[in-house]
Amino acid sequence: MTAAPQPDARIEWVRRLAARSAPMAPRPVGIEPRTPALRGIRAVLFDVYGTLLISGAGDIGLSLDAVRADAMAGAFEAAGLGRLDDEPARRAAERFAALIRRRHEERRAAGVDRPEVDIREIWRALLREIGAAPKEDQIGLLAIEYETRVNPAWPVPGAFELVETLAKRNLVLGLVSNAQFYTPLLIEALTGRAPEAWGFARDMCVWSFEEGAAKPSPGLFRAAAERLRRSHGLEPRAALVVGNDAANDVAPAALLGFRTALFAGDARSYRPQPGHAPPDLLLTTLPQIASCLAD
Repeated sequence: MTAAPQPDARIEWVRRLAARSAPMAPRPVGIEPRTPALRGIRAVLFDVYGTLLISGAGDIGLSLDAVRADAMAGAFEAAGLGRLDDEPARRAAERFAALIRRRHEERRAAGVDRPEVDIREIWRALLREIGAAPKEDQIGLLAIEYETRVNPAWPVPGAFELVETLAKRNLVLGLVSNAQFYTPLLIEALTGRAPEAWGFARDMCVWSFEEGAAKPSPGLFRAAAERLRRSHGLEPRAALVVGNDAANDVAPAALLGFRTALFAGDARSYRPQPGHAPPDLLLTTLPQIASCLAD
């Protein structure tokens, strides 16, 4: 489970996430939806970045291609860790990326096909290398300040209204997402409610940083399937997985027997990945799900 920060730190992290966020609109993809009725669905499991949240980077902002010196400098200053000039910021950004690569290589050597890091470990290692001695809440704040600079986010129109509708139907709701410790806090910052307050079952929130593996590894969906069976008495066939990426979301979920929906609501993050089996639903807005779920 996500390590709980100290109450004051958590409040500040949520405040910063809200303060650093601004409205964004989805970019139309220009395709027609495919929304047949699905019967027997008793659970709906959502991806976060690119699905429930518009993502400026199209996914959580840890892509090594997105590492930026300007974001590094701004994050250091905003977290109270001093000002980095251009060259130190560039070196810090390069080292940040190198530390992530090294951790991925270590995890692959241990047999993990798609490794994930807990980004706080990377920030701690970077700060040790440059001789900084931050407080623990500053490490979290640094991670948040960096992420919001490289990957601004905003709720997808209608997303949480849909979540509320599904919760009222007594469906089991979950999140299966490439994520970091700040992801549930970001949902709270942008919507005013923590995931559990929206109706997401705590045990059905499967986060990559906690599992040590990222999608498209089947590990996250395997964990979701096991929890569905153990805690809710449901097989994957009774659950709909909703995501924006055919390779990351649809393909590994379908292999384990889940029903699938591909969200084509924002050109930034829509990834159809030709060659994969088609999803059960092709959505251009999330509220379309409500009318597809039949008894």
